[in-house]
Amino acid sequence: MTVPAKPAALTQDPHALRDIREKTLEIAIGRQVRALRTRQRMTGADLAAQAGLSVGMLSKIENGVISPSLQTIQALSHALGVPLTALFAGFEEPRGAMHVKAGEGAETQRAGTRAGHQYHLLGHIGANNSGVVVEPYLITLTSDSDRFPAFQHEGIEILYVLDGVVGYRHADRIYRLEPGDTLLFDADAPHGPEELIELPARYLSIISYPQQV
Repeated sequence: MTVPAKPAALTQDPHALRDIREKTLEIAIGRQVRALRTRQRMTGADLAAQAGLSVGMLSKIENGVISPSLQTIQALSHALGVPLTALFAGFEEPRGAMHVKAGEGAETQRAGTRAGHQYHLLGHIGANNSGVVVEPYLITLTSDSDRFPAFQHEGIEILYVLDGVVGYRHADRIYRLEPGDTLLFDADAPHGPEELIELPARYLSIISYPQQV
């Protein structure tokens, strides 16, 4: 019997909160300009003079009343002695989410899919800031399903078995997967359901891989 290795302590705090960010770009830039100016103990008149702006214009920028041009933002970054991107630090970009109701997952066919393997895509988020693409599938295997493993792709994959029993191959080893079992693996090695022991079988497959630039 294989004794599972003790997992390493996780370094990411799932309850940690980031600084509150603004959803309006003008307000985010204005607050950042004011915060940087205050931190450097500059008056509004000092910063306006160094950036080539009027005091009134700077006040409108700091209060998020107007949308400054890129040239103005660049002048402010130079006057404050910070990178241009620092003035956008307080902006909260939209974060994607997709809710798929039970039974409404889009039936799809992945490259390399065998005959009889039913794939239902449970959600998809395109370009995002994480740099990672995640594809969740609900896979159903029936008596017609092809038994030969032939899947091989980049990324990491995790399986969670809902129903049935499958002998799942990864590289040169076969794992007996029963309801409640999980299998996490490097998807670059050949893998797939090789032994269909109790059918129908259903399992969640979640694949993650680097986002293509």
